[in-house]
Amino acid sequence: MAEPGHRLSVTQGTGPELHACKESEYHYEYTACDSTGSRWRVAVPHTPGLCTSLPDPVKGTECSFSCNAGEFLDMKDQSCKPCAEGRYSLGTGIRFDEWDELPHGFASLSANMELDDSAAESTGNCTSSKWVPQGDYIASNTDECTATLMYAVNLKQSGTVNFEYYYPDSSIIFEFFVQNDQCQPNADDSRWMKTTEKGWEFHSVSITPAFSQRSQKRDPGAFVREWVAYTSECFPCKPGTYASEKGSSFCKLCPANSYSNKGETSCHQCDPDKYSEKGSSSCSVRPACTDKDYFCTHTACDANGQTQLMYKWAKPKICSEDLEGAVKLPASGEKTSCPPCNPGFFKTSNSTCQPCPYGSYSNGSDCTHCPAGTEPAVGFEYKWWNTLPTNMETTVLSGINFEYKGMTGWEVASDHIYTAAGASDNDFMILTLVVPGFRPPQSVMADTENKEVARITFVFETVCSVNCELYFMVGVNSRTNTPVETWKGSKGKQSYTYIIEENTTTSFTWAFQRTTFHEASRKYTNDVAKIYSINVTNVMNGVASYCRPCALEASDVGSSCTSCPAGYYIDRDSGTCHSCPPNTILKAHQPYGVQACVPCGPGTKNNKIHSLCYNDCIFSRNTPTRTFNYNFSALANTVTLAGGPSFTSKGLKYFHHFTLSLCGNQGRKMSVCTDNVTDLRIPEGESGFSKSITAYVCQAVIIPPEVTGYKAGVSSQPVSLADRLIGVTTNMTLDGITSPAELFHPESLGIPDVIFFYRSNDVTQSCSSGRSTTIRVRCSPQKTVPGSLSLPGTCSDGTCDGCNFHFLWESAAACPLCSVADYHAIVSSCVAGIQKTTYVWREPKLCSGGISLPEQRVTICKTIDFWLKVGISAGTCTAILLTVLTCYFWKKNQKLEYKYSKLVMNATLKDCDLPAADSCAIMEGEDVEDDLIFTSKKSLFGKIKSFTSKRTPDGFDSVPLKTSSGGPDMDL
Repeated sequence: MAEPGHRLSVTQGTGPELHACKESEYHYEYTACDSTGSRWRVAVPHTPGLCTSLPDPVKGTECSFSCNAGEFLDMKDQSCKPCAEGRYSLGTGIRFDEWDELPHGFASLSANMELDDSAAESTGNCTSSKWVPQGDYIASNTDECTATLMYAVNLKQSGTVNFEYYYPDSSIIFEFFVQNDQCQPNADDSRWMKTTEKGWEFHSVSITPAFSQRSQKRDPGAFVREWVAYTSECFPCKPGTYASEKGSSFCKLCPANSYSNKGETSCHQCDPDKYSEKGSSSCSVRPACTDKDYFCTHTACDANGQTQLMYKWAKPKICSEDLEGAVKLPASGEKTSCPPCNPGFFKTSNSTCQPCPYGSYSNGSDCTHCPAGTEPAVGFEYKWWNTLPTNMETTVLSGINFEYKGMTGWEVASDHIYTAAGASDNDFMILTLVVPGFRPPQSVMADTENKEVARITFVFETVCSVNCELYFMVGVNSRTNTPVETWKGSKGKQSYTYIIEENTTTSFTWAFQRTTFHEASRKYTNDVAKIYSINVTNVMNGVASYCRPCALEASDVGSSCTSCPAGYYIDRDSGTCHSCPPNTILKAHQPYGVQACVPCGPGTKNNKIHSLCYNDCIFSRNTPTRTFNYNFSALANTVTLAGGPSFTSKGLKYFHHFTLSLCGNQGRKMSVCTDNVTDLRIPEGESGFSKSITAYVCQAVIIPPEVTGYKAGVSSQPVSLADRLIGVTTNMTLDGITSPAELFHPESLGIPDVIFFYRSNDVTQSCSSGRSTTIRVRCSPQKTVPGSLSLPGTCSDGTCDGCNFHFLWESAAACPLCSVADYHAIVSSCVAGIQKTTYVWREPKLCSGGISLPEQRVTICKTIDFWLKVGISAGTCTAILLTVLTCYFWKKNQKLEYKYSKLVMNATLKDCDLPAADSCAIMEGEDVEDDLIFTSKKSLFGKIKSFTSKRTPDGFDSVPLKTSSGGPDMDL
């Protein structure tokens, strides 16, 4: 049977015969460990197919075998040997600290953060978004794509992976995690990286063979300088370092003014006309000295109270005074009188400044005891700079590798302190003031919502020719400094005040960088930052520059100072405490006189301790015709509102998310916005490390889950838009804040909007007077509680200028409370003797809550049927009466006719003849009858008859008779 090499040559056709492999053409590797922990050492050619006759496999060391640091495993005899000079080893690990190119074994991948199908088109834009080697470090992309750096290893035993990283921007995501060979990430909570405000920081993660086959980093915007994994090999020292002894586990940095090449055992001194920084791989030619290479400073006061202006070369001195055109160091100036001590200090016999004891004050000369009825206003006020105060320190932070250089960054100059010349223009010149704690007045401590423990005010100035920046940072409880304000470019002399709200050890840091360009040179040393004065109030163990009146409290040993109750001001003359008038708040840092009580704005009232003005969700508006009362209690809970989606230049979607709390809650700020980018693993309720703010209205940037790929959306960049309530009114302008009506569609119901006006204390570059917020509350009966929030249609994300924010809140709960004028009565017809009065709301109904509609009212009434019966009855009675009268007069008429006929008959007799007896008797009877009728008691009909009969004076009826002879008439 032919040898493999011959078979290979046959397959290659006319190829040459393979030679036996030399030691330089192959290397040894171990096979994977089997279940018993054993492995084999096998020879592997560097390039397969070039040689043959490799050594046979031999039994390897146990899988648990490892070498110590400074040793390597010689695979030829499988024993540990010390590294040679100029080389180092981690024993069981490997270090990557040179990033001229991507080291073997690393992979850099990129992808678009959008996960939906619509992002397929933009995915191609991310092909160039990868980790890029930058020499000393490897840097990720800075766009919206996801850049992933991966390295795979096969672990033999448990260990750690360590790396040094710089991650300054919390608005992007940076994570590190370890996966096994099934691509399952570890359960370690430390995958979310924290930002590095202090420069480069180390990160370490424990890994085990069962769960550490791959480590991965993803981010836009982070740098990695070092990566440690597991192998057995010595590596040459990188340029700028050296290892002078065998068995080194690390390489030392070359000192300044020396250099080394790769794998050196010692450093070489630079020539006299050249220089180098610490850890340099080459030397640079010294430039000629200029006026930018030195600075001036003041010496400390001597025993005679004299100071001298001194000139010093900036450290490290890299320029040469011997070259043509080089400047020389100017001679020291004449001695002048020292500036006075700072307020609260006194000058000792040897011209040093010492603090005055508690209970006394000074203007910088001698200490004076506070008079009775006053107390020292303790704090620190620095306005004279002969020496750096004991509680301040200064240093220089490298702008390239973020290492502290042990240099002086700020120099004193009598009436100000200014930035010295750094090693290079992109160094950070650091000045730090540490305050151990504060002694706020008792009235301040009683306020849990608006507590101003103290305040720091400083006057500064910057002179810049390029893109310099001055940072002001605050650190609490030794935590990382947080930048609270940044000034870019030249700024005229101005004052800045920061409110301190937590009584704890606090550090204040000023950092000045002349330029962000990575240039190791001094071109812009004339660009300086100056601080003229720093004033911190209520400092524990501070000194006093004056004594303030205090409230007097009688005691057995005489009068002593005490604090007034919360909301009480101090009368300067008598030292007595007086309560602030209603609807005012007290200026806690200067509670003297009634003028310290500041009136609350319209529609607001003070809380119990007169520390803030708030609206209790009640509002009234008077008009000439009626009074409108409002109750916004249904709107007191916090609500959230997201603006429309915004997109970055690469198409990454994000939202501006607002949280609003309108009124009530005794003035407590209820809206909370959080930055959970840097640490998403914080459990609920443990937000000590996350950056969150509390306000009436706040804003955060939200990256939705479908973009980030995480279960929850990412919230970042929280901003307070409303720290205090200015007032509530229907006017469009209040205290210089305007809510333009044209930003929202006009109200159509005739009820003006109620507008809440707020301000924020945050002063920024673009908002020099802080931010303001208006919330228009509009009556909208058809929108049930809590209603709907909207942003201006013409201004995206609630603001047109970035400083003034406007919201519209439409709700039925925003309508006035219902009153008598909002309903009317409807009266029904009378039915079955009952009449109903019903009350209904006027349409459209423009009120909510308030009084209820009255109950339906029922009354008894006379219907038309009753009056019809009355009319019929009356008509019937009248008809009967008329019938009776008709009958009566008919009968009477008959009687008269009878009498008349009798008279006519008797008239035909002779005049001498008497009437017949019967006739006369009848007449007499008639007459008698008539007399009886008229003299007796008259009935109803008798009365009528008596009034209708014509009577003679003698009481007899007269009847005219005509004689038959035609003579004169005779009355009978």
